Amino acid sequence: MQKKQWRLSMVLVVVCIFLVALNMRPAVTAIGPLFNVLLESLHISNTKMSFLTSIPVFCMGLFAPFAVPLQRKLGTKTAITLLIMILALANGLRFLQESYVLLVVTSFAAGFAIALIGPILNAYIKKKFPKRFTTVVGIYSFGIGTGATLSAALTIPFYNYFHESWTIALGSWGVLAIIALCIWSLVIQNQHLPETGAMAEKAARNPWKNVRAWIILIYFGIQTSLFFSIMSWLAPILQDKGFSLVAASSMLTFMSIIQMIGNILVPILMEKWSSRIGWLFSLGFIGVIGFVMLWLGSGSLLWIAVFIIGFVLSGLFPIGLLLPLDEARNDEEANSWSSMVLSGGFMISSVIPILIGYCYDKTGNHTFTYMIFILLMLGILATTMMLKKK
Repeated sequence: MQKKQWRLSMVLVVVCIFLVALNMRPAVTAIGPLFNVLLESLHISNTKMSFLTSIPVFCMGLFAPFAVPLQRKLGTKTAITLLIMILALANGLRFLQESYVLLVVTSFAAGFAIALIGPILNAYIKKKFPKRFTTVVGIYSFGIGTGATLSAALTIPFYNYFHESWTIALGSWGVLAIIALCIWSLVIQNQHLPETGAMAEKAARNPWKNVRAWIILIYFGIQTSLFFSIMSWLAPILQDKGFSLVAASSMLTFMSIIQMIGNILVPILMEKWSSRIGWLFSLGFIGVIGFVMLWLGSGSLLWIAVFIIGFVLSGLFPIGLLLPLDEARNDEEANSWSSMVLSGGFMISSVIPILIGYCYDKTGNHTFTYMIFILLMLGILATTMMLKKK
């Protein structure tokens, strides 16, 4: 009976992790489907629009190091509760008015909350599920992918249903955060949450002085750059190729669904074929092909390209979460290494959407956009080579 209760408690914890993960992307990825709508409504440049993606991503990097002290001070349950409340508020405030400044402020707040949730949950998974952390990280990344998919799929229908009100379309995602907040508070209240910041037997290594940690950081920054850039720019790119807003949004949704499925499928497959390097090389080469097809293709080839890109991104992200956990020798390292990788990686990735917007404003076409995507995929292959030389 005790064993059954233990299993049930673990399942409930995993459900809570999934629900929290659902809220890790909509504040950012809901912007992409409405990119051209916001551009016209707010009368701003492509570069300024790109800031709505880059600001929260930069915040994810800037504030990630504060996850460790916050978790130590408040504990996992209280810290996550507070951060989900901030996410609910950030999304909900977008109901108020059509304002670029308000979008910037709420993007900042969302980025702050996501920055702290990531390392705390990452280290907690390592502590709570030491023998199955690959699978639980897969469920966590699946939740993130599902949240991104829902925001990509439903933002335009919300926009059309509520009489082309983008404030309601964006603000509606606050409801998802409220649901997660309620269930997290109810389920986790009786759970004993071990503190991930507790000292372990071995002295923790400082990741900032470790070359391998820096390589993982660069890898994470590149793969995150690809994710946020393609989520922001795929719909505008397809519209430039002649697709309607609804058709472009549908293809973005299709890519998000592929990512969502891959987020859980790839970690499960890695339980059997565990070579991270093998996976990275395979995904890297396939990804180059996918982005070349997106650049040069048309018609059905674009659907194939989007399928490939979605699958590649779905594998790169959970591997990025697993790499610092693989290296960690104890709980403190799991938290500090994850914080460093997420911090530096997100700060790197915040630059790329702005760069794409700037290049498009200057040239009026997406030639540089495609080149940037392909260079990033080559960067994945380069960092994989460096990680192989352990």
